[in-house]
This record gives sequence, C-alpha cells and structure tokens, in this order.
Amino acid sequence: MIELDPVIFELSNGIKVVYLKRDAYVAHLGVMVHAGSRFEQPNEQGLAHFIEHCIFKGTKKRSAFDVFSDLDRVGGELNAYTNKEEISVHASFRKTHFSIAAELIGDILQNSTFPEKELKKEKEVILDEIMSYLDSPAERIYDEFEAHIYKGHSLGYNILGTKKSVKGFTREDILNYIDRLFTPKNMIVSFVGDVPESEVRSILETEFGSITGEGKAQLEPPVISIPPFHLREKKSNYQIHTLVGGMAPSYNEDNRRAMTLLTNLLGGPALNSRLILSIREKHGYAYNVEANYTPYSDTGYWNIYLGTDKKYLKKAVKLIHVELEKLINEQLTKSEISEAKEQLKGHLALSLDSNLELMFSLGKSVLIFGKVDSMKEIYEQLDLISVEDVQKVAQTYFAADKLSELIFEF
Repeated sequence: MIELDPVIFELSNGIKVVYLKRDAYVAHLGVMVHAGSRFEQPNEQGLAHFIEHCIFKGTKKRSAFDVFSDLDRVGGELNAYTNKEEISVHASFRKTHFSIAAELIGDILQNSTFPEKELKKEKEVILDEIMSYLDSPAERIYDEFEAHIYKGHSLGYNILGTKKSVKGFTREDILNYIDRLFTPKNMIVSFVGDVPESEVRSILETEFGSITGEGKAQLEPPVISIPPFHLREKKSNYQIHTLVGGMAPSYNEDNRRAMTLLTNLLGGPALNSRLILSIREKHGYAYNVEANYTPYSDTGYWNIYLGTDKKYLKKAVKLIHVELEKLINEQLTKSEISEAKEQLKGHLALSLDSNLELMFSLGKSVLIFGKVDSMKEIYEQLDLISVEDVQKVAQTYFAADKLSELIFEF
C-alpha cells in the first residue's frame, strides 16, 4: 500500500501548512483560501472568480507582465482556480526554484494592487468567458441543476456570476472581499516536493508569516430542501443533455463514503460501471454517461449526466431508473461490494500518482477537516462499509420521489 506521511505545522500567524516530501524533480505549492463563491453576498455573485482573474494583474512591486513572467522564465507554471468553497493560487516548478514560487505567491496574495485599467480589461475577458459557457450546454447544465437544487442559497450562485454583476464590480468590492476572507484562519498552504522541511518552514514563514486578519468564513444558514423539480429547457443545439439527481451527504457525514462507492459503481470513470455497460455498451444509446457526487461542508448533491440523441432519450432515462431501483431494492452481493471497494481503492491509489493532484488533495483535506487521513485509515473506512449501508444510502437518496430532472433540448 502506498502510504502518505505529511507533516502539518503552523506559521507564526496561525496559517496551517501541510508538507509532504516526495522524491521528484518537480515540486508543487498551493494556497487554498476558504473564499469561494458560496461566501459571496447576493450583490457579489461572481466576485470570487473575478478576484482569481485580477489577482495576477500586478502588485506593489511587480507589473502584470512580471507576475506572469517571473516563474515562466525558469520554466515554472502559475495558475489559480475558484470553486464553490475555495479560491486557490498555485504553482509547479523545478524544486530548485521553490523560493521564487513562494515569494511570488506571497506577493500576489498580500500586495496585489488591482489597477482600474486592468479590472476593466478583465471584465471583458470574463464576459467573453460567460458567452463561451452559455454556448456549452454540456457544461452549463451542471450549474443550472445546482442553481435549481440550491435555489435561494449562495451555493446556487454561478461561479462566473452574471453579465450585470461582473460589469458592476469595483476595486473597493475586491478589497472588501479580500479583507473579509483572505485571513490566516481561512488559509491553508500545501506543498509536495523534494525540498527539505526546514527550508520550506523558513521560506514560508518569511513570505506568508506577515499575513494578518481575524476573519473566518461563516457558512450561511442551512440549505432548505426544495421539492424535486422536472424541467425541460430549450438550451441545446444538436444533442439532448439530461441530469437526474438529488441531495446527498455533506463532507462531514459518515455515509459520504457509501455515497462515493455508489456513484462510482453507477457511473464512475471505469468502463465497467453499471450505466456505461447498460446504456452505452449494451444498447448504444449514448456515448457519454456518468455519475457524480459533489459534497460540500454542510450539504451535497449527486447527479447522473446523459448526452444522447433525441430518439433515445426516453429509453436511456428509463435505464437510469432501472439501475437506481436495483440499488434500492437489491443488496449488493459480497462479491459485488468487494469488487466495488477494490476499484475505488485503486482509483484513490492512481490519484496519488500525480503530485499536483496530491498537493490539492492534502490542502483541501486540511482546509475541511484540519487533518489528513492515512491511506490505511481510508482503506479501513471503506472496508467497514456494509451491503446494508450501501442499500440504506440508495434508499435514502435514490428514491423516485426524491429525484429531480433537468433536460436541455433543442
């Protein structure tokens, strides 16, 4: 078994750092801030993503060109992402350039100036991104499903925002958001690579130890479950896109592991998932069919995506319901659950083959749970899942009267 042995420590200002030494020529450093789109106010929709774009537009001592070039000129990569719960700024580089990457990210997070001229240009870039997104129904349907299932809650906000909200953002809006959420209690620094721990501690203290602020992201009131919805919208060009799904456990519920096992069994990345074998391989109704489970700190949802020709829609959706009903009414055999567990363990092991993804995973684990479970602990937790656990989760979340459906047609 591949085992992880990360070290978690704190800088003088309270920022937690997760450090993992890996024998590799390339190292990865990332900062994750609990400041994703769910922490936006109604008038701030899209602001977290806007900040992710604009944070690279110059600092007190660097021009925008220098921000992008300082790591590029030594062959490194600088990037960022925004999701519902966090913003991340991260870099990949040769291990000999760790100090360059740390100083650059520290400067960006603490000293970005957000010049008005650059903000204006970036608004146009994001408006173009929104137009591109609107032209991609296979991507858009996921966000619209989430907007419906979390209607009236910030989790339903589109990460990109709206044309109106983006056009209205000001420099003051950015600075207020950063002041509110970019604080030590809200940040995790994650490092994976072959740099001595003592060197990482020293450099991170220099570059991040002076970040101040007492704020911490506060979750909104709990999500109120809405009645299941069944909607058809004319938002596709050539193919019918369908999502079937509903509510699911949060990160902090024990049955999240059984839900992960179930969605992997139904439509995970393996070619032998039940939906792939039934809808794609046996009947040829669709090229793309998959099941997904998205947990958040206090809630979660699951879905099955299907892209198909209009003439196959009813037949393919019926097969989805057939597979869901099987999981509700029939317990897995010992052989089936054993195979499902081994497959999931294998997928987890494969994820460790990418040090970049490992850096993200370790950082997110500490951000959410304050710790990192060992692979031994994770495997043991999977082994504890019983056929009764799996069936109970299926009965709780896959029942027909709890299913929502969104169809994009042309």
